[in-house]
Amino acid sequence: MEQTLADRVRELQSVDADAFAQRAAQDAEVVKSLLREGAFDNHRAVVGMEYEFYADADGRWAENDATDGTLMRVPRRLFDLLDFEKELGLHNAEMTTSPQPFNSYGMAAQSAEIRSHLQNARDCTKAEGMRLVSDGIWTIPPAGETAREYLTDSVVDDGVRVAVNMSDAVRYHAMSNSGALAGPMTVDAPNVDIEADTVMPESLITSIQPHYQMSRAADLPRHHTYALRIAGPLLALGVNAPFFPPDLYADGVDAETILDEAHAEHRIAVFESVLNTDDAEKVAFPPDLDTVEEAVDRIAGDDVVVPIPTDDDGDRFDDQFPTFRAKHGTYWRWVRPVFGGSTRSAANARIEFRPLPGQPTVADTVAFLAAFAGLMQQLPRHAHPVDELDWATAESNFYDAMREGLDADLHWITADGARTTDTDELYDDLLANASAGLQSAGCSEAAAEEYLAPLRYRVENRVTPASWKLDRARDRTEDGEPFADAVQDTKREYVHQQRETLLQGSFADWA
Repeated sequence: MEQTLADRVRELQSVDADAFAQRAAQDAEVVKSLLREGAFDNHRAVVGMEYEFYADADGRWAENDATDGTLMRVPRRLFDLLDFEKELGLHNAEMTTSPQPFNSYGMAAQSAEIRSHLQNARDCTKAEGMRLVSDGIWTIPPAGETAREYLTDSVVDDGVRVAVNMSDAVRYHAMSNSGALAGPMTVDAPNVDIEADTVMPESLITSIQPHYQMSRAADLPRHHTYALRIAGPLLALGVNAPFFPPDLYADGVDAETILDEAHAEHRIAVFESVLNTDDAEKVAFPPDLDTVEEAVDRIAGDDVVVPIPTDDDGDRFDDQFPTFRAKHGTYWRWVRPVFGGSTRSAANARIEFRPLPGQPTVADTVAFLAAFAGLMQQLPRHAHPVDELDWATAESNFYDAMREGLDADLHWITADGARTTDTDELYDDLLANASAGLQSAGCSEAAAEEYLAPLRYRVENRVTPASWKLDRARDRTEDGEPFADAVQDTKREYVHQQRETLLQGSFADWA
């Protein structure tokens, strides 16, 4: 008899968590042995990208705009056609690019692959009256449903809580039934009131996740240090999630209060508050690393959420440490070390950069990949003094950027050692170093500047996708539009602008 989803969840629940943690610790010793052998070293840097989307209705078949922009569940049969992966919610889809050498051709290949996959996705979803949206948080629920209903709808199957609108991946449902995450899941954000029995509120958010693989694994701690220092400044440029679906706000809160107190990037709070507990802080701004071995030990020693059974008979390179690899899947830090590879020649140690929300266009998305990779190339190689910025200040930068975007008072140390909180000085230095890193990887100066142009536009004009949304929603409410309509009409304007510029254009064209 075929197992039900509840059966598979119970099977995971029967796995001994202590034994799982012990196997992860044993696997960690294997990883550290392979590190000493140089198994994760390569002769070049490599870049890649994970890119999440949500699906909504394109409104072509509606007599009015009532269904335009409403969230849609992606038919499961479409994933093979799209060549995308399932994510937590039924409305989610994720693209993963092929790793490419970090050089001029590799960057061009990343950009072309993203556009190629998205063009194919547009062709495949058009017949469904659907589009894939690159954004930070969705705000219009499915037609005929409230966001609260969509996020909280669940059933109990023989003692197992199953979220109705969650992908059938067993690990997601096991998280909701995990003792480590026991209790109602809430979102800690200004004026928001949502409580669920599963981790479905996490499906509100979508992100982009650039990866940078350094050539020497032993250099990972130094790159990790720099990644933490640039996290706040890059997040401040990328903020794109100031609103929740309107029915998730607490009763009685007026529009002006919501607008005044909104964070520029609410997906940070969603991820942290849904998956962190008093006993297990799974999502966090991580401490600095002293050694690459310390990175391995942190992953192995992280709190167990879902003890996933693993197969010890696989023939991949990283099947030498299968439990460690499974454990890494719930090691959710905003800057995350990764160790893996399907073969010995593909084995790598890399930094996954997780703070950034989905962006308005491909050009803006690639700009962040280029900036991150260029900075990872340039800052450690030239011993940029921003690594002397103390960790607590880097953490404060990150959360200030989350709240205020480009209005945050961020601290920085420039290449000549000067400490500054001046926004122009900070980004002049940061983007100059990103450009230099791209050029040292083989990009021409013109190509490097073209990649980074969408970010320079945001600095020069003091505008982000979040501020764009806030300004338009505020204008609508001041014109007498009800708050819920203002948020949803702003979302519709966002996706209509994106429709025209996603593949060929940038956020700068939206002015």
